[in-house]
Order: sequence, then structure tokens, then C-alpha cells
Amino acid sequence: MPAMQPPTQIPAHRFCVAPMMDRTDRFFRYLVRLLSRRTFLYTEMVAARALLHGDAPRLLRFDPRERPLALQVGGSVPEELAACARLAWCAGYDEINLNCGCPSPRVASGGFGAALMLDPALVAECVSAMAEASPLPVTVKHRLGVDERDSYEALCAFVARVAEAGCRTFLVHARKAWLAGLSPRENREIPPLRPGWVERLKADFPHLEIVINGGIADLEQAAAHLRLLDGVMVGRAAYEDPWLLAEVDARLFAEPSPPPQRHAVLAEYWAFARREVAAGTPLPRLARHLTGLLRGQPGARRWRRLCAEASRVRDCDALFAELLAAAA
Repeated sequence: MPAMQPPTQIPAHRFCVAPMMDRTDRFFRYLVRLLSRRTFLYTEMVAARALLHGDAPRLLRFDPRERPLALQVGGSVPEELAACARLAWCAGYDEINLNCGCPSPRVASGGFGAALMLDPALVAECVSAMAEASPLPVTVKHRLGVDERDSYEALCAFVARVAEAGCRTFLVHARKAWLAGLSPRENREIPPLRPGWVERLKADFPHLEIVINGGIADLEQAAAHLRLLDGVMVGRAAYEDPWLLAEVDARLFAEPSPPPQRHAVLAEYWAFARREVAAGTPLPRLARHLTGLLRGQPGARRWRRLCAEASRVRDCDALFAELLAAAA
């Protein structure tokens, strides 16, 4: 095995926020962009058939400020995924990502998500079709393994086969997935983390961009992983305590500009919320993403209560005025 060496340059995926269902919608992504200019963002997973047969303009909608932004899709039919890649390109996304990591029973029953890892040849066919359909980079988010197919050798075989099809960036959740017997939440917590496997993967495939996901709670842990890996992807920690993202640009990208201030972030999000509410977006959909913005700070309890009570507040300006007062 070759000796592990630190990456020689800062890649696009140095710090990412993971795609999370019911979390990383366009409202949360807008909030993240107010905190960090350099963080790479991902949509929630969009099922390929929902995109092709549903309301594509709504599903693809995003604010230009959210970029760089990837569309994550779930599917297993190469032709359908190729069509999604074309739609993503036309919509202005920077990347299209194939979900090979979701352990949800509903997703698995559709033959995609983590279940795809059981068929590397099909994943390769999907990636090839997507790459041919548009100039967007095609990336894959996956687990270490699935069910009993969980050896390091099987992981390497999966990555090698998919890389041959044109994928150069692998976002690796450093746990295996159990498709039977564990809920999606349990699959995020019970299978043991094996970050060493992800580091070995980078050593064995130095020409690929390897990004680690799973169990990263703060920027100290992120910086430690970056000594050997190309990037880190943070999920729940970023959603539950979004203010940690305010230091990403300075600490992980050496940006000289000072971090944002809470009042300035809230004021910008307020202006965004006013436009969205005027266009028909329910206020609670906007307010719920603010719940963790004062985590660990004085007034956090009152702040959380105000966000939770947004469903009973019809006046957007009144709510944000109270939030500003709570943040003082």
C-alpha cells in the first residue's frame, strides 16, 4: 500500500454540507451561504422519476447565491439519470451527485440509495450515462459497504469500477449500511465509524478526490481529517449548530475576511424571508432552519421557542423583530 500523503491543493469539496432530507432545502442552503461563501452545498435527494414526471421547476429551483451547489439524485435507471443530468445542467447546477448511501427501506425497495452498492456495474453504467449527458461533474455519495458485503476489498472494487466510468469524486459515509433491521436514524448511529478505511481509500486511489462524511462534530475534527483527505462533509452538526459554519472560510480556506455577525446574518435572512413569504412560502418553512442559530448562547431557549411558534405568527416582520431582540 502506498504511503499516505496530505493533499497538495485545496479542492472544491474541501468542506461540504451533506444532503439531508427535510433539512437541506433551498431555505437552509440560503442561510448557509450567509455564513460561508466557500462551503460546497447539496440539495436534498430528489428521486429521478419525481424530477422527470413531477414539478421539475419547483424541485430544481435555487437562488444563484447558493452556488457552488450540487443536485443529488436517487435512481437506478441510466437513461432516467442521464435526463436528470441534462436538467441539472440547464438549471445551472455545478455538479450532479448520485445517492448510493441512503438506507431508507422505501428507497431500497426502489432499487437505489445504498442498495446500489450491491451492483457496482449498474452504478458504473449510471455514472457513464450521466457523464455523457452533460458537462457537469458526476460524483457519488456512498457507504463503506452494505449488509454482509462490507469488506475493504469490496469497497475498493466498488470505487475502482465506478471510477472507470468517469467518477472522480467519492463522498464516503464512513459507516456501512444495514438495509434490514435498522432504521435510517439507526443507520446513522449504530454501525461503527471507520474513518481509517476512508484514509486507506485515499492512499490506494491517490488520483481520486476522497471526501469523508459521518460523525464530524466540529471544525477541529474537520481540520484533522483534512491532513490526509481531500475534503470533509458535515451533516447533522451543521444543521443543529449552523453557526459553526461562520468560521469555515477563515479556518479551513484561510480567507482573510472576518466572520459574519449574527445580527447581519439574521437581517439578510429576514429580507430573504420577506420576499419568500410575499411569494407564498409559509413562514414556518423559513423559520425552522433558524432554530439552532443561537445554540449555546444566552437567550437560546427563547430563540428556539420563537422559531417553534412561527406557525402561529402571520407577520414575518414581527417574528424577525422578536428574533433580533432575542439575539441581542
